[in-house]
Amino acid sequence: MFIDTHLHLIYPEKLSYPWLDGFEALNKPSRFDDYTRRAKRLGISGCLHMEVDVAPDLIKAESELIEGLAGGADSLMLGAISSCRPEAPDFPEFLDWAREKSVILGFRRVLHVVPDEVSQNSLFRDNIKRLSGTGLTFDLCALPHQLPLMADLVDHCPDVQFILDHCGVPAIAQGEMSPWREHLSDIAQRPNVVGKISGVIAYADAENWSLDHIRPWVDHTVSAFGPERIIWGSDNPVCDLGGGLETWVAVTHALTHDWSHSERDALYQGNAKRLWRI
Repeated sequence: MFIDTHLHLIYPEKLSYPWLDGFEALNKPSRFDDYTRRAKRLGISGCLHMEVDVAPDLIKAESELIEGLAGGADSLMLGAISSCRPEAPDFPEFLDWAREKSVILGFRRVLHVVPDEVSQNSLFRDNIKRLSGTGLTFDLCALPHQLPLMADLVDHCPDVQFILDHCGVPAIAQGEMSPWREHLSDIAQRPNVVGKISGVIAYADAENWSLDHIRPWVDHTVSAFGPERIIWGSDNPVCDLGGGLETWVAVTHALTHDWSHSERDALYQGNAKRLWRI
């Protein structure tokens, strides 16, 4: 059974997603009832919603939407990773609000869509450090050349639990192993970073990728972090760019068929349960 730590839901009639205006392939609804139907067929027993970079004034509304979905009968929804703006002076007040919401288990600010200076600003770094001791996590979503900047942020916040999304967003379609491989190995040396096995089929050549194309990137991530510091995410519906949810689940089973039972259980659900106490 899987715990999906990276589910995106899109409700355009309720929320605004400015970035989707330029992304035709994803600019359409992606609703929880459809995901639930498919997920239960695939052995997904629980999920966490990953923020979808809504308009900043709707960040709280997105979390409240997910809170409602989590409260449904027999809901698979276990929690939410909320959007946030750590570069903003009012982040402490936002954090106080979020800590009152049991559905919020962590935060993410996508950093490859903003200037590099944002994550290096002292206000941003100190606000992330406020997560120390709260049990709230922070997802890092950055391009391979930005991973050294992410490592600097992690070093500034040694008591915060970080999660590196999408195996560090490698350029799989282009076959660019370097500098991704070296930078990922470096950030993985920090014990407060967990690697998320997700997103990779969306970064491959959509028409021509095969299991052999995907395997080296996942294998290196697993090797760098070790089986005790990796979690799994679907990246639904972004995974549709590379074949879809069903394809990604099948690929995961193929990639891990020769792992031990304990190693598969750790990736599929055990590490996520431990990380968020879910």
